[in-house]
Amino acid sequence: MLTYNTGKPRLILPEYGRNIQQMVDHCLTITDREERTACAHSIVSAMLKLFPKIREQENYMQKLWDHLAIMSGFGLDIDYPVEIIHADPQESRPDRVPYSGHHIRYRHYGKDVELMVARALEMPVGPERDELSLLIANHMKKLLLAVSKDSVDDAKIFKDLAEYSHGEIRFNPETTRLHDFQIIAPPASGKKKKKKR
Repeated sequence: MLTYNTGKPRLILPEYGRNIQQMVDHCLTITDREERTACAHSIVSAMLKLFPKIREQENYMQKLWDHLAIMSGFGLDIDYPVEIIHADPQESRPDRVPYSGHHIRYRHYGKDVELMVARALEMPVGPERDELSLLIANHMKKLLLAVSKDSVDDAKIFKDLAEYSHGEIRFNPETTRLHDFQIIAPPASGKKKKKKR
């Protein structure tokens, strides 16, 4: 019956392949220390033949011996010619990245619009706040146009802005107009096809 790689144990360093891993596994079973050390040297030379370009790297022998130690699960008791790494850094995991679980109300506007509206609400009521609110509304229209290629209604933008601000920022669509943004098509490629005659 055939045995597939999917049914075999997972390779620690798959770039070296299953044959090198089997050599390492065999080396671990050798009882004589001198013979085991000689076997390890032959494994490293085989690894070097697999990746001859590694010679261009600085301290390439250090890297190969470290890889041998990793593939053996740090259980290979031999006289290493270099100081190898130890198992501790391999087992340590990076700290978990804290992602914000904050819900974004309208994903097409993004989190920044929510932050800008919150900043506008901190300002005292007046012409400065109105101007900032109008800039935010124009930005919202631009973002909505990127998602919807059809024309975007100003009343929809004003409704969304009022919802973001809990009704504190309101514009009348009959008296206030937003910029008319136009979607510019990307330029055509410079090559023109020649007509066949």
